[in-house]
Amino acid sequence: MTYLPNPNRYKSMPYRRCGKSGLMLPAVSLGLWHNFGAIDVLQNARNILRLAFDSGITHFDLANNYGPPPGSAEETFGAIFKDDFKSHRDELIISSKAGWGMWDGPYGDWGSKKYLVASLDQSLKRMGLDYVDIFYHHRPDPETPLEETMGALDLIVRQGKALYVGISSYSATETEAAIAVLKQLGTPCLIHQPKYSMFDRWVEGGLLNVLGEKGVGCIPFSPLAQGLLTNKYLKGIPEGSRAASHRGNGAIEEDAITDDKIAKVGKLNELAIKRGQDLAQMALSWILKDDRITSVLIGVSKPEQVTDSIKCLENLSFSDDELNAINSILG
Repeated sequence: MTYLPNPNRYKSMPYRRCGKSGLMLPAVSLGLWHNFGAIDVLQNARNILRLAFDSGITHFDLANNYGPPPGSAEETFGAIFKDDFKSHRDELIISSKAGWGMWDGPYGDWGSKKYLVASLDQSLKRMGLDYVDIFYHHRPDPETPLEETMGALDLIVRQGKALYVGISSYSATETEAAIAVLKQLGTPCLIHQPKYSMFDRWVEGGLLNVLGEKGVGCIPFSPLAQGLLTNKYLKGIPEGSRAASHRGNGAIEEDAITDDKIAKVGKLNELAIKRGQDLAQMALSWILKDDRITSVLIGVSKPEQVTDSIKCLENLSFSDDELNAINSILG
């Protein structure tokens, strides 16, 4: 059946400026790290993407190694894009990344110009695209000169294979250096994608300050700690959950579900209920309360989780008492 997007899709989703750039991103974006691989159900992936776009989510975030197996999330997206979204390409912000191991040999990992250029060429073929809107270096490479890695990002933009570039998982100091090199090259750093959640607050130790001062956007991944900051694990590890699936590719495992974490989740859940939210909604709202955050990436395994996540936008304000209570729970 031909997909016809919701004509009212832009009426309820707020869009935030990405740093000091001209680009606006939806407050909630969709990540395809898990649940879009060859091992997953294609129709479910299609339903998720359709509902996301119908809800005003215009940004789909991928990487070369998403799956499993690596590359298959881009292939899945490419197949759905061809059928459903090709005529809406100019309404979409599609991103990919390279920086983790993708193929054997010395040219399939880290941050060399050889790897980044070759990887993006492969990603474009898998997705059936002429260009991506944002291309990231996925992690810092301690062995490759920063000038080479950032030079590769600059080259990719000048080749017309990406409109913007970003970095992921760089420390505050590394980020400041990368921003300076890219500025000198004439291709500014648009955005940083760090891991950030109530359980992983490292970005508050300097990175957010750098991004705010330099006018670079921020789009956190794993804001729900891969489902831990939801009500999913309050009574143990349910069958079919991510922790029980042993997916690999960085997915949460059972040993991450500790008694201490579950105790904290229970207390956070009680606070969320008082706010009129579920825990996942509060965890997303907590990140979006900071105006240095451009968007937050959600990862979902079923369409209804898209709808549930977006409801976080109904209450983004926190009282001092609520913030103090959260900090006290987290320790």
